[in-house]
Order: sequence, then structure tokens, then C-alpha cells
Amino acid sequence: MRNYEDLKVWERSHKLCLEIYGLTSNFPSEEKFGLISQLRRASSSVPTNIAEGCGYDTPKEFTRFIKIASGSITEVAYLLRLSKDLDFISKENFEVINEEARIIRRMLYNLRMSQLK
Repeated sequence: MRNYEDLKVWERSHKLCLEIYGLTSNFPSEEKFGLISQLRRASSSVPTNIAEGCGYDTPKEFTRFIKIASGSITEVAYLLRLSKDLDFISKENFEVINEEARIIRRMLYNLRMSQLK
């Protein structure tokens, strides 16, 4: 049985989720049910799916949830780009947070590949 809190990718994705919650608190209020909601749900999906996958016994089940988390972090990356292009976040904030999303995606890929060996 895995403990999700022991996984560095879970820790980083949890921190990214917290950052995104803080960042989106400054978005226009009319985005509450649009971009804010979608970005928050996508970002929370990453650590949530990692945690859920740790609750399963087989590498195959675990890998399935890591793949879902990987899809979610890709969604986050796009939504961050959209937020930048709409001038909801600065280019500098985008670059820092987007780089963290890339690192997390790479970590998820490596974790998934390690389960296939």
C-alpha cells in the first residue's frame, strides 16, 4: 500500500493547487463559474487522483489514476495559458506556474513508466 504523502509529485501538485486557488482569487468575479471553477477543479484533480490511485493494490490500477492526473495537469497548463492571454495573470506568473506544471507532468510520466517495469 502506498502513502500519497510520501510521493514528491503529490506534494508538488498539492502546492500548485494551493497556488492556483490563491491566483484565481484575483480573477474577475464573472469568471466564478467559468475559468475560476474549471482551473481550480483541474488543479485539484491532480493530487486527488494521485491520492486515490494510492488506495488501490495493483500497479495497473495505480497507473490508471496517474494517467488521469497527467491529463488534468495538461488541462491546467492550457487554462493557465488562456488566463494569461485574457490578462488575468501576468506573463511572469504564467511562466513560473506553467514551468511547475511541466515538471509535474514529467514526474507523472516517469512515475507511470516506473509502474510498467
